Amino acid sequence: MRRIALASLLAGALPAIACQPGLTGEGVHTLEGSVYTVSWQPTPAALHLSEFFAVTVVACAKSNAAAADQLRIDAVMPEHNHGMNYRPSTTALGDGRFRAEGLLLHMPGTWEFSFDVRGTPGNEVLRERVPMR
Repeated sequence: MRRIALASLLAGALPAIACQPGLTGEGVHTLEGSVYTVSWQPTPAALHLSEFFAVTVVACAKSNAAAADQLRIDAVMPEHNHGMNYRPSTTALGDGRFRAEGLLLHMPGTWEFSFDVRGTPGNEVLRERVPMR
C-alpha cells in the first residue's frame, strides 16, 4: 500500500511529459509554452527576404486535453516597431494542425514570430526571434 501511495505522490510531483507535435524535416522550430508545445515549419524551409512563404504549425496541449482549434500567426520587427506588410491567412486542418499562407519578411533584421494558440486547454502566445539577412 505504501508503494502505491508513494508512486502516486511522485507521479504528481513530476513535470508533465511534453507532447510531440510530429513535424520533421528541414527548418522545423519547436517552442515550449506552459499550455502548448508548438512546432512550425516554413515552406520553403530556407526563408528569403521579400519572398512569400507558408508555414505549417502543429500545436498540441501538454495536458493531453483537446487539441488547439484556433491559431493566429504574425511577425514583427521589435527594434523597428513594425510588422509585416501583409496579413497571412490561416486554415485549420484539424487535430491542432494549421497552414498559414501569405507571409513575407520585407527587410533584413530580427523578426519575432508570434503564435497565438487558442483552444479548450487554454490560450497562449508563444514567440520566437528569427534573424534575417
